[in-house]
Amino acid sequence: MADGMPVQQPSKRRIQLVFFDAGGGHRNAATALQVQIERQGLPLDVSLVNLQEVLDTLDILRKYAGIRIEDMYNKMLRNGWTLGSPQLMRVLQWVIRINHGPTVKVLEKFWKEGAPDMLVSLVPHFNRAMRESFDRAFPGRPFVTVLTDLADYPKHFWIESQPQYLVCGTEHAVEQARELGHTDGGVFQTSGMILHPRFYEPDPADRIAERKKLGLDPDLPTGIVLFGGYGTWKMLDILRQINQSSLQVQLILICGKNERLAAALRSEKSRIPIHVEGFTTQIPYFMALSDFFIGKPGPGSISEALAKHLPVIIDCNAWTLPQERYNAQWVREKAVGIVVPNHRQTAGAVTQLLQPGELERYRRRAAAMHNQAIFEIPRIFEKILNNGNGVQ
Repeated sequence: MADGMPVQQPSKRRIQLVFFDAGGGHRNAATALQVQIERQGLPLDVSLVNLQEVLDTLDILRKYAGIRIEDMYNKMLRNGWTLGSPQLMRVLQWVIRINHGPTVKVLEKFWKEGAPDMLVSLVPHFNRAMRESFDRAFPGRPFVTVLTDLADYPKHFWIESQPQYLVCGTEHAVEQARELGHTDGGVFQTSGMILHPRFYEPDPADRIAERKKLGLDPDLPTGIVLFGGYGTWKMLDILRQINQSSLQVQLILICGKNERLAAALRSEKSRIPIHVEGFTTQIPYFMALSDFFIGKPGPGSISEALAKHLPVIIDCNAWTLPQERYNAQWVREKAVGIVVPNHRQTAGAVTQLLQPGELERYRRRAAAMHNQAIFEIPRIFEKILNNGNGVQ
């Protein structure tokens, strides 16, 4: 304060983070960034935009079948209807292409209403339309795509050959961006995928006591079994496999909103100690009590497990979503887990993981990943905004 006059605070620049609810990871990433930007006290006014809601009038499936595309996608995931997903993705991309003009028109009008200083996409497929529409609404303002997958797979899923900024979580994604003509000035590499800040909070001080609270043995190797927000009936098969083996382990099974699955797991006669949990926001807590992870090859699940120093056991086969298939290759390359061709080989993978010295070696490699993306990206946003305009 000078001469009794209040110090004028700098005006906040407005950012819109675009997500959709197909799979849940996109909303989670957007929400995590909003939380962290607020925690870091940056002069940024962040709002979230659900792209599905903006484009509802163009949703062909909703028009003719009464169900949103993202809701159909989530139903497919819940029921395991993923065989043939590469072909379905090509159909979806074709539909998006033929609706490009109307999509750009709707989006341009929406951006003008919100007037953000920067637009950030956390969704695939629509980055061409978003960049074109935002440039029409506000020429020169920066458009950024933050990949929430480890790679652009299949091609043009995330990365388009157009002037814009890209934030990539792996060296491979950066190489893919360069192959499409993006220069170093427009591509930023982070140390991993976006995780919610709570994954960086201290672990429980007394791990033994916390395991006992859950009815678990304080000394047994502990696996956490997690297959997304609705679980999967694979989890019952995995429990039975391990029960039929001679493995001396225990499991924490997270079922999400699938109450029928949780009830079936609780009623299963189990040789090994288990704890069954329904929907919870305390995944970091349960991971902190675990020694290894069993689940799907999603970028979020893998990154969360590695943040808690858990080696992963995942499967990869014809049912695996195309955008998740590179993740299995990445896990092998980084030697942070075991990839099986089918979930029915899970017990064998656990046996391999628990060979003398193996679990410790895997956990050291997981700990060495040191993913700090959630802290890096807000500073990247500031740098882009301070640059004054979009990539040309």
